[in-house]
Amino acid sequence: MQTVDLLVIGGGINGAAIARDAAGRGLQVLLCEKDDLAAHTSSASTKLIHGGLRYLEHYEFGLVRKALQEREVLLDAAPHIMWPLRFVMPHDAAQRPAWLIRCGLFLYDHLARRRRLPASHGIHLERHPAGAPLQPRYQRGFEYSDGWVNDARLVVLNAMDAAERGADIRTRSACVAARRSGDGWICTLQDARGQHEVAARAVVNAAGPWVQQLLGGVIHAPAHKAIRLVKGSHIIVRRLFDHPYAYIFQNPDQRIIFAIPYEQDFTLIGTTDVDFHGDANQVAIDSDEVAYLCAMSNRYFSRQIGPADVVASYAGVRPLLDDAHGNASGVTRDYALELDSNGAPLLSVFGGKITTCRKLAEQVLDRMAPLLGCARPGWTASTPLPGGDLPGGSFDAFLAGLQQHKPWLPPALAARLARAYGSRVDSVLAGADSLAALGSEIQPGLYEAELRYLVDKEWAQSAEDILWRRSKLRLHLPAGADGAVDAWLAGYRQP
Repeated sequence: MQTVDLLVIGGGINGAAIARDAAGRGLQVLLCEKDDLAAHTSSASTKLIHGGLRYLEHYEFGLVRKALQEREVLLDAAPHIMWPLRFVMPHDAAQRPAWLIRCGLFLYDHLARRRRLPASHGIHLERHPAGAPLQPRYQRGFEYSDGWVNDARLVVLNAMDAAERGADIRTRSACVAARRSGDGWICTLQDARGQHEVAARAVVNAAGPWVQQLLGGVIHAPAHKAIRLVKGSHIIVRRLFDHPYAYIFQNPDQRIIFAIPYEQDFTLIGTTDVDFHGDANQVAIDSDEVAYLCAMSNRYFSRQIGPADVVASYAGVRPLLDDAHGNASGVTRDYALELDSNGAPLLSVFGGKITTCRKLAEQVLDRMAPLLGCARPGWTASTPLPGGDLPGGSFDAFLAGLQQHKPWLPPALAARLARAYGSRVDSVLAGADSLAALGSEIQPGLYEAELRYLVDKEWAQSAEDILWRRSKLRLHLPAGADGAVDAWLAGYRQP
């Protein structure tokens, strides 16, 4: 029977970040995830590293401050998959008054120290590049800073760092039973090969939408906190604007939506906030949500869109800490950690958001490590994620260097690989000195060398893993791409 110090259940952003921190403190860690890494909530976000401007209206100053502090830390940790983004908020006089927005932005600028992000300011939309795609009635607005993140890759990079520090990462491996035994836990994991037991000195339940279900049906432990499942859906349409700014739109129902430049050729619009009572394994956008997002986009952009313009969509269930708020959009995005030390330690994570994942993990280990006899302090605040150790922290300089040293790489392919893998790109290229040396081109711009890397180093097992979570190539490839990739994977896995 395998024995570890810590079993982490859940391969979303919180579980992966916890496994990384724990492994770096010298603990023996096993992370199990019933599906792929980031298969659910953590790949269905709005892709933002942000403080949450709208949370100020709910007086969540502590959460916003914590998130703004972490925004800077994360932007430093992986500049290839995260970067600053300027947002434009057109002022709609029928919504929040201008003075209130100015006050909110002042707080947003000053609740935490900014080292790299410029401050907010008012703008005249008739003279600003972001004004051109908007309806003429929007004359004034505001501009402020936040950050963009490739959410699923953030999860994978945390898991990679954990594995490189000794953690055992098990995807497609569900925890189906857990019981205290003496001063530890005996947990049963089930994968394609069957069931096997693992002994752990402590367990962290980071199962996201399934945190309560795991407590009640697998671990058989009480929960003193609860989560509220809220569905957030997004649509992707052909590019609505050509500039690099993103938009935040105020709506009559007091919600906000974002319109973000996405994958060069597209615009990402979201999100909705709808209470969810179904199976968290089966989540999809519905026609009402599509209509809502189109209507909110059409309130601001001159170019009108409808359901027929949607080229892709996705939806996820957020496991929000239930604060009994009546409106789903007003439920807190903060988190709570519940430690059960009635016997072998068990810690459950309720809530959370991508921006605070590193801090959450650090707080988990600050509580759990002493119980396991580990005195090592937190270390992740100043350590880059795999691929993030770019010279001077400059992605542009790194890309220029890559193109200089690998002139045979087409510019678009070089840019995509640099963005996805950062300083690990040489491992992906595997010593190749020409396109031919990358192997067969399985789909346009997708070569065997990259596929081998994703399988061998990033736990990818299907076209869905590769074309949607590890990349967004599915948006750019022709019909049938999934079948071609799955066929290659079937051949590669054969002994």
